[in-house]
Amino acid sequence: MLRVMWMAGGWTSFGLGVVGAVLPLLPTVPFMLLAAFCFARGSERIHVWLVEHPSFGGPIRDWYEHGAIGRDAKKWALVAIGASFVMSLALGVGWHVLTVQATTLGAVTAFILTRPDSPTP
Repeated sequence: MLRVMWMAGGWTSFGLGVVGAVLPLLPTVPFMLLAAFCFARGSERIHVWLVEHPSFGGPIRDWYEHGAIGRDAKKWALVAIGASFVMSLALGVGWHVLTVQATTLGAVTAFILTRPDSPTP
């Protein structure tokens, strides 16, 4: 039963990551990292397939081996963070929500910027 739950989590995360590859504000790499984590516990074969995948495997390996995030991924993450905050301002979201959002997005930004750049071009 537990293996089935890990597989379901892996496929759900993988699906969201694939959608994120097409939609600009939905991240791809965090979902692929979560999928790899789940697959490592649910199916070694699928985990190896994902980590060695030509498109998705590089960022996963960079994270596993170096704790690194690629420059392009950092750039687009920061663009998405800024866009989401600007959108909240434009929609007139209350200051309570803006305060929580600014704190959370600030912490995420700090985390992203303190990760090393990916050694893989």
